[in-house]
Amino acid sequence: MIDVEVVQLLVSPAHRLAGRPSEGPAPGPDDERVPRAEVRARLGLVGDRYFAQAAHRDASVTMMSVENLPTDIDPAVGLGQTRRNVLLRGVDVDALVGATVALDCGEGPVRFTLNRPARPCAWMDVTVGPGAQKALRNKGGVRCTPLDDGVLLVGPARFEVVSGPGA
Repeated sequence: MIDVEVVQLLVSPAHRLAGRPSEGPAPGPDDERVPRAEVRARLGLVGDRYFAQAAHRDASVTMMSVENLPTDIDPAVGLGQTRRNVLLRGVDVDALVGATVALDCGEGPVRFTLNRPARPCAWMDVTVGPGAQKALRNKGGVRCTPLDDGVLLVGPARFEVVSGPGA
């Protein structure tokens, strides 16, 4: 296990990046970041737009590494702009596609299967800034399936590669 930090959590009931990027994001709450997120096995984050959506069962949670954010484009970039759910410091989740990992924020480990890369889209150039889509290629995070019920909290955590690449 390695020490990591959960920098931000985002649970959004609204799909804000729909339609054409030139029209801008759909309206929604000013800040969808939360200090605590409830996880349900194979369903996602309670209250999130992808929770219990059959089409997103293998991609209901998206993890991203803070080290991969294009801070040269926008120093304040975070989950509000990238629309990922879990922002981690201290581990390169993009290098672990295909692995099963455990994240323990102090309330017990929650396992996730890291299924596939979260490909950045043209919206990144709108929400983060020009050049963000290109900057996030191969570093846009990983779409995951939660395997356990549990809780994620912003703050220090422990991360373990349980099986697969990096184990």
